[in-house]
Amino acid sequence: MRGKMADDLAGVAGGAFSALAGLRRELGELVRTGTDEMAQRLALASREEVEVLRDLLDRALAEHETLAAQVASLEARLAALEAKPEAPPQSKPRGQKSAPPSPGPQAEEE
Repeated sequence: MRGKMADDLAGVAGGAFSALAGLRRELGELVRTGTDEMAQRLALASREEVEVLRDLLDRALAEHETLAAQVASLEARLAALEAKPEAPPQSKPRGQKSAPPSPGPQAEEE
């Protein structure tokens, strides 16, 4: 009799564990469904959308760094050009005659 009672008790305990496991699965599904519905109502981004945006941001930041380096280089070149003294005007080489003066109004009177 003791064996039959232990078997019955083991059967009840096994059934209870099975019922609890099923309840746990069902509760998990309800929570997951509720969370998904809430995310849709709040218009939250999906994981895939967040990953795409993260990739775009990484590329934009890399491009920004490249452009910032180019701007810094160009600014340094500009500063170097502005710091150079202006070259004096070049004189005419020897042996070159300047153009004769144009006849003014006096030449027309003669």
